[in-house]
Amino acid sequence: MTATTEATDLANVIGNELPYLRRYARALTGAQNSGDAYAAATLEAILEDRSVFENGASPRVALFSVFHGIWTSSGSPVGEGESGLAKAAQAHLSKLTPNTREALLLHTIEDLSIEEIAQVMNTDSSEAQHLVDLAQREMADSVSGRVMIIEDEAIIAMDLQAIVADMGHAITGVARTRDSAVELANTERPDLILADIQLADNSSGIDAVNDILGALGDTPVIFITAFPERLLTGDRPEPAFLISKPYREDQVRSAVSQAMFFSSTEPLHS
Repeated sequence: MTATTEATDLANVIGNELPYLRRYARALTGAQNSGDAYAAATLEAILEDRSVFENGASPRVALFSVFHGIWTSSGSPVGEGESGLAKAAQAHLSKLTPNTREALLLHTIEDLSIEEIAQVMNTDSSEAQHLVDLAQREMADSVSGRVMIIEDEAIIAMDLQAIVADMGHAITGVARTRDSAVELANTERPDLILADIQLADNSSGIDAVNDILGALGDTPVIFITAFPERLLTGDRPEPAFLISKPYREDQVRSAVSQAMFFSSTEPLHS
């Protein structure tokens, strides 16, 4: 196999996994720009040294391992130049046990096994499991707030309400269309929005969220979509938090906990 062929094969492998690295990076930082910057730094590091893809690990584990090395060496998940929600998150993040959020996201959002997380973090499986368990406890106890749901499928909306309420959050209501979502947000301002992409009247959940954020300002948003890779290209403004359909309860819990960290430096509403 020629060097050119090897380089092409590696580019294809990385290209397949890149949308999910972007999702992970954005969830860690709470913002598209900072998350994508870490992803770009990861690609630059791989161009300098491709040996991580030669140690027998899966392509996803290899890619996330390089990212994790850069992330931990940076020493700060939110840059000093950030403002708004990202800046507010720093106070929360400093109180968490190191590597817990990373382990939780890798396990619940990116579907890595405990063994794969251990490989990414260069630790053993028992420590990786401990980090996941600890993250779930620490983040569940950290903040609570008001959650608005934009979802046109009644069964899914009911399921999301049950999950979020069980976490201790208040539900401001459920909207099925773009117009009703804007009206609901103006009636009671949410601390977090859970939004489907395609709504009942063929309107867009993204447009509904943009309308709401235009009126209310910074509010964490979690989008739920069957095609997350379409919102992870980096070609336009895109969400920081994404859940793939069909989702699992632990994925919703993890994403809600992560997003709530970017809403306030103090507990929100009991």
